Amino acid sequence: MIAKLIHACVDNRVIVAVLAVLLALAGVRAIQQTPVDAIPDLSDVQVIVKTSYPGQAPQVVEDQVTYPLTTAMLAVPKAKTVRGYSFFGDSYVYVIFEDGTDLYWARSRVLEYLSQVAGALPDAAVPTLGPDATGVGWVYSYALVDRTGSQTLADLRALQDFYLRYELQAVPGVSEVAPVGGFVKQYQVVVDPLRLRAYDMPLAHVRTAIQRANGETGASVIELAEAEYMVRASGYLDGLDSIRAVPLGRSPNGTPLLLGDIAEVQEGPRMRRAVADLDGEGEVVGGIIVMRFGENAADVIAGVKSRLDELRAGLPEGVEIIETYDRSGLILAAIDNLYEKLVEEFTTVALILAVFLLHLRSALVVLVSLPLGILAAYVLMSAQGLNANIMSLGGIAIAIGAMVDGAIVMIDNFHKHLERAGGSAAIAGEERWRIVARAASEVGPSLFFSLLIITLSFVPVFSLEGQEGRLFSPLAFTKTWSMLAAAVLAVTVVPVLLGWFVRGRIAAERSNPLNRAIQAGYAPVLTFCLRRPGAVLLAAVLVTVAGLWPLRWVGGEFLPPLDEGDLMYMPTTYAGLSIGEARELLQQTDRLIATVPEVERVFGKAGRADTATDPAPLTMFETVVKLRPRDEWRAGVTTEDLRQQLDALVRAPGLSNAWVMPIRTRIDMLSTGIRTPVGIKVAGEDLAEIERIGRRLEEVVGQIDGTLSVYAERVVGGRYLKVDIDRERAARYGLNIADVQEIVRTAIGGADVTQTIEGRERFPVNLRYPRSYRTSPEALRGLPLVTAGGADITLGDVAEVYTEAGPPAIKSENARLQGWTFVDIEGRDLAGYVEEAKRVVAEQVELPPGYSIAWSGQYEYMVRASERLAVIVPVTLAIIVLLLWMNFRSAVDVGLILV
Repeated sequence: MIAKLIHACVDNRVIVAVLAVLLALAGVRAIQQTPVDAIPDLSDVQVIVKTSYPGQAPQVVEDQVTYPLTTAMLAVPKAKTVRGYSFFGDSYVYVIFEDGTDLYWARSRVLEYLSQVAGALPDAAVPTLGPDATGVGWVYSYALVDRTGSQTLADLRALQDFYLRYELQAVPGVSEVAPVGGFVKQYQVVVDPLRLRAYDMPLAHVRTAIQRANGETGASVIELAEAEYMVRASGYLDGLDSIRAVPLGRSPNGTPLLLGDIAEVQEGPRMRRAVADLDGEGEVVGGIIVMRFGENAADVIAGVKSRLDELRAGLPEGVEIIETYDRSGLILAAIDNLYEKLVEEFTTVALILAVFLLHLRSALVVLVSLPLGILAAYVLMSAQGLNANIMSLGGIAIAIGAMVDGAIVMIDNFHKHLERAGGSAAIAGEERWRIVARAASEVGPSLFFSLLIITLSFVPVFSLEGQEGRLFSPLAFTKTWSMLAAAVLAVTVVPVLLGWFVRGRIAAERSNPLNRAIQAGYAPVLTFCLRRPGAVLLAAVLVTVAGLWPLRWVGGEFLPPLDEGDLMYMPTTYAGLSIGEARELLQQTDRLIATVPEVERVFGKAGRADTATDPAPLTMFETVVKLRPRDEWRAGVTTEDLRQQLDALVRAPGLSNAWVMPIRTRIDMLSTGIRTPVGIKVAGEDLAEIERIGRRLEEVVGQIDGTLSVYAERVVGGRYLKVDIDRERAARYGLNIADVQEIVRTAIGGADVTQTIEGRERFPVNLRYPRSYRTSPEALRGLPLVTAGGADITLGDVAEVYTEAGPPAIKSENARLQGWTFVDIEGRDLAGYVEEAKRVVAEQVELPPGYSIAWSGQYEYMVRASERLAVIVPVTLAIIVLLLWMNFRSAVDVGLILV
């Protein structure tokens, strides 16, 4: 069959040439359209539900929002894990789907189930879907800086929220522009409770009055003088004066009572859960570009940069946009490096052919067929939806050696036929093409079969699933497509190229001095081996066994370290950190990092950006360290040297340092939640008991050989100021639980009751009591309350106020509470370490009934891959043996090939 195909291609060589040109054009177009990124997107298919519940403690958020959502999402089709995070004021629910699930199908299913449970949530809790992005979606970030001091942090945040944000979201491929840092301006209505008492006015009346004083409406149209006039009744609040003029009723003497009579109305910052710092020089406002799923990262970043250049002209004088993270540098460096290696391989193959065959035109066959095979692989990549990255292009790079085998063997065999026929000059016309067809047909079937065997060797890689499959499948696919293209081209295009390019004087093989020298050294060794086959095979077996012995000491990990060109500093801090202390620590560490000569820029973030893709508590620092180009580094300094220097330099009480890579860490955090190679998840019903188990794990795992560091989360390390309402005492004053809670929520925590509309900008109006009434438990007990019946009481009359410990944040998985322990190891095989750790933990850590331990992190992927390969590799080997038997029908031949 293959021989007939070769003869048909030689007879119709013009058609083959036209088809080859069309294939090349399709390949060039595929290269232009193929998305480009640094590494494969290893993120799970996930949909994020973010719910803001302002001012609420994590325990309240867990009970009223996160738990109802997680239990509802467990029923979503194809959902394999539902992970919940409850923070102060925010709930995040991650619904992780099975591999192969379409992202937009998953989002629509989550929306369906969300509509069913939304009615059971509190009125102030509004769930929204996160962006259609993945864990590697953070491709670019910048900071807004005003070194002249003319713009406040609130002004810069307004620029980000109402100018840059919407302009950048219009860039193709951008899913979200997440702001971080700065202050959101709000109008604060600070009500004097003594004045409320003087007018016998409940706080709820003030809230209702503000809401009713803000709005506009239309009243259809009227016709005047044959023209239509649309009726509009104004009424928006648009500044301090309009808020002060909100009517509350009449005073006892009949004069109007306005909001300004009982409250101080001022501008101030909205409560925030994040701080951003640049180079340790002070707070800034940042923006994070989140790329849409499946987009071309390089194109998206280029589009964002171009749009920022246009927007700079519209910024106030003195305001700068400073780039803080740019993945395009890594992308271009990685892709350029691989392209350079491909060119080097092309050149090497051509030179070797020219040197050994002493015929430069023969090398043209490879130089044409090899790029054509790569272009064909690109066409298949594009059709499959693969992007160009280190792994996919690496598959092409490692396939080149096998891709040229077919062409080289055919060239060599054609040379032999030409030698026997008297040389290329003695043959012309159809006789030449007959020799081409005969020479190619002799070796074509065997070449096609050998390439098929090589392709089958990657079947085990295709069987991998989850993150391990997403990592290695691009390499396996591109190598397979390359080999397939090479096999097809070897029996179609290469014979035609032989007839066109291999002309002129063909030197005999023995006439090449290099060939004679190699044969002189090789022939005796071959003769020796053929005379002693048993000894040679025994030596091969011994070498194989000896090679297996050191494997027990070879370390193992899921993904080799990738130097991304930048670093990220992610220290672990103590629970309950205030935002003021977080700002101070962030600025101190950033300033220290910026002193290292190789560091170009330091952009630090404490807390979470305003995006569903960042479930970070205030105690989590993420400092992106942008490094200078390598040619500007000190002589001999490596990335590992920088890590060690920075680790020794940045030392602060309460901080446990970690220096990681940005992309890799974000993938791990969003996939398993664990940012270290090994993680231990303790699940149960009581957070205090989970913390006790975590502390015990710290002691036990810390003693295992190879443990670099171990840290168990303090899941009850937060501090709570509890207002315990007495139902009977409240009832004496005609108050229900909700009445007291409404006063506490609004007066102490502050409530956004409405928002102003000022052109394109929107700012919240916040209602609360003065700071002096909420600075201590004693002040809270004396908080004046006015009941609907006109009774003057204090909060202490109806409630007890005291402090207690509680969770700073709550995590759950599949609706079960969890606490995580992070383990970093060094100098140990990952699988071997975990097996030993499991044994030690089982012996020394006692678990109460209803509590369980799960091992996670990179280990999780390695276990899945090992289990699947243990089944697939023997099956694949059996298929290869069967194919070899069908081809050779000799057990000896099959055994020799396998050896």
